[in-house]
Amino acid sequence: MSLPQLKLDATEARIAALDLPTDGWAAPARADALARLRVMGLPGARDEYWKYTRPETLTAVEAPVAAVFAAEETPVFGTVDRLKIVFTDGVFDAEASDDLSLEGVEIARLADSADIHWAKDLYGALETAGQTPVMRPLATLNTAFASDGVLLRVTGKVSKPIALIYNHASEASDAILHHVVKVEQGGDVTLLESGPAAARFNNVLEVEVADGAGFHHVRAQGRDHQRRAATHIFARLGTESAFKTFTLTANGVLTRNEVVVELTGDDALCHVAGACMGDGEFHHDDTVFITHDAVNCESRQVFKKVLRNGAQGVFQGKILVKPGAQKTDGYQISQSLLLDGDSQFLAKPELEIYADDVACSHGSTSGAIDEDGLFYLRARGLPRGIAEDLLTIAFIAEAVMEIESQELQDEINARVEAWLERRRG
Repeated sequence: MSLPQLKLDATEARIAALDLPTDGWAAPARADALARLRVMGLPGARDEYWKYTRPETLTAVEAPVAAVFAAEETPVFGTVDRLKIVFTDGVFDAEASDDLSLEGVEIARLADSADIHWAKDLYGALETAGQTPVMRPLATLNTAFASDGVLLRVTGKVSKPIALIYNHASEASDAILHHVVKVEQGGDVTLLESGPAAARFNNVLEVEVADGAGFHHVRAQGRDHQRRAATHIFARLGTESAFKTFTLTANGVLTRNEVVVELTGDDALCHVAGACMGDGEFHHDDTVFITHDAVNCESRQVFKKVLRNGAQGVFQGKILVKPGAQKTDGYQISQSLLLDGDSQFLAKPELEIYADDVACSHGSTSGAIDEDGLFYLRARGLPRGIAEDLLTIAFIAEAVMEIESQELQDEINARVEAWLERRRG
């Protein structure tokens, strides 16, 4: 079926404005992605999985304008011992980055890898698989046109987190980054992401976790009120592997975070969690699709959103249990705390099950702050603002506790408290 003319025109205009890298081992995957993009077209408001989120500013030819803020005195994860890899407006910043040598992991740049590379079999492969049954055209555009990214092959237990730091230096910047992570059998790594990145940011992270391996991911999106971002994580899990990701989002005009995970090995574990705090012109969309295709696997989706002054939150989460995926344990919860009557939370939880020996559940709630709890705290002398903040922190806590590292939990909690304090002031 041919695309509607308006969608076709918009897609071709966006393609024409970008440069397609044609050199190196990734060229065949890029060409394939470009061909697929022309068939599916960029997302539109009539697409089923975009009906709650308007994609126009993510697909427009020209990047929107976003003010550049001065660097924070205490950057996110600044107190954590980590290896820093810095990108400024989508370009690798060697001076701001650490030496890319760390025991247990091979680190390379996508832009520098012109020869045959281990990532050739992975680049674009998980993104392609993640297009079924739901098309994700912004990820396909990323695979075709990504200008840079990191390639991580984890061969052991990495001693400290690897931090991807995204800086924003130009008001009308457009960053397209694509990262590939391969965690070999028995390997274990923690990946951190932080920073506004650009006025418009399109980011893809492909992760393959082998048998008995572990991947931990903690991301902080925030501070830039005018940011527009579309991020995608595609993961494939082997036997007895573990995959955990958490994202904190504060501020930003439009953020859409997609996570697509396939559990292909028995006894695998997948936890996807997130929290967001939005004020005013803020739209935040979490879209998650987890496929169970093996025996005795566990998945959790835990999302909390705090919204006020007309902010909007969206959650679209699905668990698909394929035939033969017996003993599946799938849990999904999405909740919003609406701090006024103008904010809105839209939820679309889904279960699709083709096995008979499973324990799957999902739920979604939305409501105002607990008046009984508020009365209890105020009766003990706390001002209303501080009492509301404590209840908000308690509301978000279930999602934050999905982070395995206590140090990283503390870092995220500090960011939550700082955001609340700024709003209270």
